[in-house]
Amino acid sequence: MRRYILFHNKRHPKEMEEHEIEEFLTHLAVVKKITPSTQNQALSAIIYLYEKVLGIELDEIKAMRPKRKRHIPTVLSFDEVVMVLDQLSGVDRLAARLLYGSGLRVSECLRLRVQDIDFELHQIVVKNGKGYKDRVTVLPVSLEQPLKEQLRHVKILHKRDLDRGQGRVYLPCALNRKYPNANRQWVWQWVFPSLIVSKDPRSGIMFRFHRSPSSLRKSAAYAAQNAGVKKHVTPHVFRHSFATHLLESGYDIRTVQELLGHKDVKTTVLYTHVLKSGPAGVKSPLDRAPSF
Repeated sequence: MRRYILFHNKRHPKEMEEHEIEEFLTHLAVVKKITPSTQNQALSAIIYLYEKVLGIELDEIKAMRPKRKRHIPTVLSFDEVVMVLDQLSGVDRLAARLLYGSGLRVSECLRLRVQDIDFELHQIVVKNGKGYKDRVTVLPVSLEQPLKEQLRHVKILHKRDLDRGQGRVYLPCALNRKYPNANRQWVWQWVFPSLIVSKDPRSGIMFRFHRSPSSLRKSAAYAAQNAGVKKHVTPHVFRHSFATHLLESGYDIRTVQELLGHKDVKTTVLYTHVLKSGPAGVKSPLDRAPSF
């Protein structure tokens, strides 16, 4: 909002209409060369200013859009995944193995609750994933015992919290109103809880939130460095590797799309660009020639 007003020499927004908004958004795209998501954020802020603050309804906004770049995801080979995982330990190692073994986003992994892991059906239920959609993905058999051990430690921690009169976890507002005591029940506890109990600034109640993603990001970067992997490794790279390795193994792209929770199969198709073999695999003609 501030940048929009300064761009038009501090004119009051009430004096400006759709044309001025389009000028500003086009300036961001052409001169500042911002990304489409940043332009969308700017537009959302301006719409909020007009409709929610000033009470002014806007007509359609037409502005030049920045070109969306096609990003080829960073993917580790299977050997590189093993090398990086070998450098991790404890909860970070378990979380990273789950990212690679189930194709979870980092936020989805760290927000898992006890009831989301189904050991009988060998599956993980992802609640409120990207786009607020639920989905089901695979639970690796090799992770069942480590996860049961993790839950055993979490249960001890939860019992200790209950004995102290705490043991609450955050629940969405609707669930809190409908089930006021559910936030202390075992099934709602985090699989990866934070090590500390903190106060919710809104309610003043002490909660145990889930683990922060920053710790996992740092651990993944250090693990890749120690393993000698010359790629920019973040926790999300394990999800990219999960998708690519499934496609390499011959799984159809629709199955991979469902496991990843992609709304559009075009997003999943990006992983075919990094395949070494299969329908997207291409061999250089130089490899057919005799040695030079």
